[in-house]
Amino acid sequence: MASLDVSLRPVHPSDLPVFFRHMSDPESNRMAAFTAEDPTDRDHFDAHWERILASPGIVTRTVLADGDVVGHAAVYGEPGEREVTYVVDRFYWGRGIATAALRGLLAEVSERPLHARAAADNTGSVRVLEKCGFTVVGEERSFANARGAEISELSLRLEG
Repeated sequence: MASLDVSLRPVHPSDLPVFFRHMSDPESNRMAAFTAEDPTDRDHFDAHWERILASPGIVTRTVLADGDVVGHAAVYGEPGEREVTYVVDRFYWGRGIATAALRGLLAEVSERPLHARAAADNTGSVRVLEKCGFTVVGEERSFANARGAEISELSLRLEG
């Protein structure tokens, strides 16, 4: 399979309907596990993104693959506790896009440490984080909206 050119850019308002589609996909939600209570609630989604885009402390980027919007990546939270998050369209899973996007975001955001969380059984996401230098520092049981149950959640950290 030919590799895709992955790049990041600031979020445009026209990206939001694509993000909503990604974030309301049932299979993607099951894998991510820790999602909005109702990921199909467009009003909640729009209000959430309005807050994100208005916050100067959040770094949010659109992920492009060969120029197409395929996801987003962000760093958010309080200093010393800042966390990374990313979403990539399920169609593009397993093609190195999340790893390339996260590496790009980490190059842009130099502060450390950074934190991440992932469902313990989401091996793809855990592998992306580890490829980017994150290490597992803890595990706990947390309620996952997308699964309607408590599951194991890993905490990861990227040091300076």
